[in-house]
Amino acid sequence: MSDLQQQVQAAADKLVESGAERGLQVAVYQDGVQIVDVVAGVADPGTGRPVTPDTPFYNFSIGKGATAAVAHVLAERGLFGYDTPVAELWPEFARHGKERVTVRHVLSHTAGVPGVPLDTTPEDVCDWGKMVAALEDAELWWEPGTKMGYHAYTFGFIVGEIVRRVTGKPISQVLKEDVAGPLGVADELYFGMPEREHARLARLEDAPMDPSAWGEMPADLPMFKAAPMSLMPNAELGNRPDYLSADIPAGGKTSARAIARMYAALLGEVDGVRLITPERLREATAIVSSGVDEIFGMPSAWGLGFGIGAHGKTPEESPTVFGVGGAGGSTAWADTATGTAFALTKNRLAHDFTTAELIGDLVTAAR
Repeated sequence: MSDLQQQVQAAADKLVESGAERGLQVAVYQDGVQIVDVVAGVADPGTGRPVTPDTPFYNFSIGKGATAAVAHVLAERGLFGYDTPVAELWPEFARHGKERVTVRHVLSHTAGVPGVPLDTTPEDVCDWGKMVAALEDAELWWEPGTKMGYHAYTFGFIVGEIVRRVTGKPISQVLKEDVAGPLGVADELYFGMPEREHARLARLEDAPMDPSAWGEMPADLPMFKAAPMSLMPNAELGNRPDYLSADIPAGGKTSARAIARMYAALLGEVDGVRLITPERLREATAIVSSGVDEIFGMPSAWGLGFGIGAHGKTPEESPTVFGVGGAGGSTAWADTATGTAFALTKNRLAHDFTTAELIGDLVTAAR
């Protein structure tokens, strides 16, 4: 057992023992080889079922990294370019002035289509046709490419519909056939997860929260106009069977080792599989958009589908780190400078990335 494996295991066990976490996984790949495989705690507090390395967790926005990976794999095959207008692939999307939105705009969260109708229900989100129709009818919040703001739900549905238009297949099938399958993790990395597999999932729970935190947010914060409160990430939403079964590529169901393996295959070869070329990796992980996020009001930077910079550090301090964190505190990222891919999944939904930063710092210090 390596020193890093021991350090991460000890830290994970301590987090569970203290009550800060209920169950978690940590996976680290270095130059295509897994060097950390840690689990701690329980996947389901109701039954005491323990977390195992192959336990899938619903991780909300972590799945955007897999969505981006699918897009880059298809771009690698020449099915579209980053500057291809979305409407060239999906003509109905052009309504209300959206004909200027390109794939690059979508991947860099500058498309200007960050919101879903405020009467959208969880049931609607599970209906692909309804979400596509809503996007076709959506109006721009800003001129494409002029501002940047997190497209929480719409990112996944726009990319997913592009994928469906160019392949004739749902994005969940493309993920399985072209990313998860070749990497040997098709039973651990999903968008829509078959109901027969739900018993394997970790059960989510909400960490305690001070209700006054919401009261301190301005009522006119654009976040509240981008989606109704019923779609804000929480355990109830993430445990819904229909939500788990549906293709919602703004999030994903995955184990830490599966999503870390995917990031490792973006960096280089993993058991003979490399998802994209080094040239495309450089383009995908270069900063495309940065500044104050129009939805959340905080500074951020994006490449093509990936946030740039490590948790707790600025993009300037960690320009070679790319990935996507998820509501609740799980995360997955890779570092082009060190060849490291990292993922942490957990079932206690926190309101920060304290655990991810703690474990991530151990990994970074060892590289």
